[in-house]
Amino acid sequence: MNIPMQLSRIFIREMTDMQIIELTEVGGARSFPIVIGLPEAIAIDRRLKGIEIPRPQTHDLLANTIEALGGELLRIEIPRVEQGTYFARLIISKDAQEIEVDSRPSDAIALGIAKGVPILVAEEVLQAASSQAEAGMNPVTEMSADMEDEDDDQDDDDDENL
Repeated sequence: MNIPMQLSRIFIREMTDMQIIELTEVGGARSFPIVIGLPEAIAIDRRLKGIEIPRPQTHDLLANTIEALGGELLRIEIPRVEQGTYFARLIISKDAQEIEVDSRPSDAIALGIAKGVPILVAEEVLQAASSQAEAGMNPVTEMSADMEDEDDDQDDDDDENL
């Protein structure tokens, strides 16, 4: 069974390779993080904010290609996780048929976020993510702690300048 999810948070830290998006259950309390790359995080952030740039980026190119070929992105599915790696697929409608295209979740979300395309996550993926959180493997918590440490360091620097 697929559970509707939405992008709830995005953490961007340009000084590290670890960027995080967090998906939260629509109408529920469950959520889980996905570690993504900096280019994908910036693309998602840009598309969320509606920032136009002069030339199309890769996600814009794919969206334009799908549309030019007469297709429509219907939904994003995250059907499985293996050893901490999430797998996604784009579900595209063309000529009354659904076409599945394998994707990384970050690319799929960057592609679909501007149009409000539904994100569906398999129940098994949510259960696996919950197990990881219970085992103390939550990159959102780790990143938030790192950000607080940086803020503390900045405060220390400010104190030295007084």
